[in-house]
Parts: sequence; C-alpha cells; structure tokens
Amino acid sequence: MLRFLVLYTALALGANVAQAADLDAIKSGQMESLVTYDEPLPLPPFTVTDESGDEHSMKDFEGKVVLINFWATWCPPCREEMPSLNALQKEFGEDGFQVMTIATGGSNSPEKVAAFFDKEGIDVLPRFHDDANFAARAMGVLGLPVSVLVDKNGHEVARMIGGAEWDSPEAKKVIQALIDED
Repeated sequence: MLRFLVLYTALALGANVAQAADLDAIKSGQMESLVTYDEPLPLPPFTVTDESGDEHSMKDFEGKVVLINFWATWCPPCREEMPSLNALQKEFGEDGFQVMTIATGGSNSPEKVAAFFDKEGIDVLPRFHDDANFAARAMGVLGLPVSVLVDKNGHEVARMIGGAEWDSPEAKKVIQALIDED
C-alpha cells in the first residue's frame, strides 16, 4: 500500500502539464495553479461513507465529471471554499457533474459536518466521510484542502492543492470543458 501511495503521489504531482481537454490552454486566474497531466491517471480504489453509514465508491459517479474535495471542519481554507463548491454544484449538477466532498480524519464527525453545512447554507453537497483517512491516503492527499478533477472515464485529470473559488468564471470554464469532452 505504501509503495502504491508513493507511486501515485509521484505520478500526480510530478507529471507534466497538458491532457485530453487541453485544460492548460484555458487555465487562467486562480486556475493557473491547477496541476494537469500528460495522460489522465487511473484512480486507486477507495470507499467513503455517507451520513447514514453507507459506503460509496467512484463507481457511483460513472459517466460524470467529478470534483473530489478533501477537506476538514477545522481547516480555514477548506471552510472558505465550501460555499463556492456548493454554488458550482448548483450550477453544473444537472449536466453530468458532481462535487464530492470528503471530510477526512476522525475529528470530522457527521454532526460537526452537518452543523457547519447548516450554518453556512451548504445545501446541495453530499456529506461523505473518510474517518481513518484511507481515501485521502489512497489519493496521495498530503494536506488540506485538495481538490481532484475526475473525467467521465473515472481518471484524474487535474489537481488543486489549496483552496480555490470554484464558482469563479475561470473554474467554470475548466469544468465546462471537461463536461463537453466526448
């Protein structure tokens, strides 16, 4: 497992820029920090749980563009970007797109996540949990927040380390390019 994590992290962070939708050509503003790859990366298998304790995997989102957001209730940049993720989901959720928020670590109880979402008016995002950090480790997440863009084929095509305004025109342009890709 450790070897896979090191290899996956090296591939994700050390890959050269570019990819099928040519995201590099359209990145601007904050999205210039988005790391893209020569070739889309296969995702490692992982599961997360929802508020009811049911397990979910990426198979639940087949055929959709997915923005996986690893975050924590105690993380200020994570908390700051959550309203923009909610707005992005509201705008693109009907178009084969899903934001998948994953609260990582044991200190993010379903009750804490629910209280934060309710206080901030986060009303369309799923509340997934990764209490033991298995998903975060599998995905090579070394700090928070980290957002991973997954294409319709279930491959990682880009990664943002740090917070972002996901409902900005620049971010929407990147998301739309992936949605429009055949």
